[in-house]
Amino acid sequence: MFDIQEELKKLPGSPGVYIMHDEQDEIIYVGKAISLKNRVRQYFQTSRNKGIKIEQMVTHITRFEYIITDSELEALVLECNLIKEHRPKYNTMLMDDKTYPFIKVTVDEAYPRVMIARKMVKDGAKYFGPYTSSGAVKDTIELIRKLYHIRSCNRKLPRDIGKERPCLNYHIHQCMAPCQGYISQEDYKSSIRKVVHFLNGDYDLILKELEERMNRASEALEFEKAIECRELLGSVRKIAQKQKITDTAGDDRDILAVAVEEEDAVVQVFFIRGGRLIGRDHFYLKIARGEAEAEILASFIKQFYAGTPYIPAELMLQDTIEDMEVIEEWLSGRRGHRVHLRVPKKGTKEKLVELAKKNASLVLSTDKERLKREEGRTIGAVKELEKLIGITGVVRMEAYDISNTNGFASVGSMVVYERGKPKRNDYRKFRIKGVQGADDYASMEEVLTRRFEHGMREKEEGKELGGFTAFPDLILMDGGKGQVNVALQVLNKLGLDIPVCGMVKDDNHRTRGLYYQNEEISIDKDAECFRLITRIQDEAHRFAITFHRQLRGKGQVHSILDDIPGVGAARRKDLMRHFENIEAIRSATVEQLKELPTMNEKSAQDVYNFFH
Repeated sequence: MFDIQEELKKLPGSPGVYIMHDEQDEIIYVGKAISLKNRVRQYFQTSRNKGIKIEQMVTHITRFEYIITDSELEALVLECNLIKEHRPKYNTMLMDDKTYPFIKVTVDEAYPRVMIARKMVKDGAKYFGPYTSSGAVKDTIELIRKLYHIRSCNRKLPRDIGKERPCLNYHIHQCMAPCQGYISQEDYKSSIRKVVHFLNGDYDLILKELEERMNRASEALEFEKAIECRELLGSVRKIAQKQKITDTAGDDRDILAVAVEEEDAVVQVFFIRGGRLIGRDHFYLKIARGEAEAEILASFIKQFYAGTPYIPAELMLQDTIEDMEVIEEWLSGRRGHRVHLRVPKKGTKEKLVELAKKNASLVLSTDKERLKREEGRTIGAVKELEKLIGITGVVRMEAYDISNTNGFASVGSMVVYERGKPKRNDYRKFRIKGVQGADDYASMEEVLTRRFEHGMREKEEGKELGGFTAFPDLILMDGGKGQVNVALQVLNKLGLDIPVCGMVKDDNHRTRGLYYQNEEISIDKDAECFRLITRIQDEAHRFAITFHRQLRGKGQVHSILDDIPGVGAARRKDLMRHFENIEAIRSATVEQLKELPTMNEKSAQDVYNFFH
């Protein structure tokens, strides 16, 4: 029996993280402290004014545990990770997991490209953004290609110059065909320098150039060319108008403010890059009644900036928050340069914070009803599902499906839903490697084994939570008893305890019910839970089918050998000539593989490792 008063006496005065559990032993709150002894004791002191949320939470605590760290900064990082993994009931939770695209210019290449990127990595390329709209990024990239005739292909240049015919973009005058050597590397890079100026917000040069081109075409009676220039001028002016100057210092900063109403909160963020407002976004948070705005803002910062790929040099806040210095140190470590948290008291910056606050209030007041409906479709539906099968604490669900054509190019899909919403960044595709023919059970066993073994390896390596590393609270299989049993066998073999539920369809391939713990459970077709299950099942099927069609379209259905690193056309032909079929290649030893004329030690080992 856990004696809270006795355990409080044992608490150390060290920094660390404390974890509160309820009567079902679920984690309901995670916090950090400079001194665990002082902080945790405060929760159980009747004389202290703790606020409505904490008072309510304390009544549910049956035990607590703690993890000692070397510093308050380490405690902050651990707190962020544990909140993200367990999503405790009494922690302020960010409801939206959004990612923002960048524009990437591959300046390290001989003939650079301009493309959309979801992450900013240290790969020698230049990144611009992040931007709040994928549509705006795509429009900008399309405009850049029209203006500067930059290539969009993935050919390796200059190695592949002249190997293939130029693509359609060359013929419609949107590419200068460096793949044919029609433009020198020096001239091409000159165009790339103009692209970089454009993305930095220097529009004057291109506006002047387009106007001159339009006038010349008009004087030469080349009206189609003149119209084209006029349309491009309009597009550039449209982008230039969106990039309004907000700060003469030209710095990168985010402006944050929060609005609160009962158990709902909205944080509004303005993204300023290079002194220009490039976009804004709002985020919904689920809070406890009576929670202070500063506390909500601190929780948001820790959750949002733990996952965002770019952290600006400055965050402008409406209020001073707790642990400002520690959060600054943590953000500076993630950014690699100093990050400041400031609360402006006058001037333009204060007005921007006020504007963000007004926007947050407006979103909260206008979207409250929509937010409630959305919660019914998502979190409400998950609660219905929990009640239906008799489990609790379902945040992350993963669904799986298999697709093939008469056994060719079998593929598996994994789709992820968190709090009833698709989390597309965590979707995963699998090409079936170890199964011949149309054996859905064996294919599913391979997919699940690879998925969870990969996740276990990444956890051991201490990788950031997400993708394979985050394990589901519930697995949904596209099928009944057979598919559920396959999943349970894999989990048992790997020593994992995760509930598995089958999504059963009727003879007309429509969702009929659920199969859980050897029992089929019917669902009310008017319930939100039924609609959610149908959406998840359809999404898993769509994702698998789409991947399968992509492979067929690329002509890759015939050979799994295409996926083996280091195996090109010559080695592939040699393998197929020497061995009767894929199964024979799979069964071959490294020594047998080395006997082939085109194989060396490394390539033979690569082939062997691929199948094993």
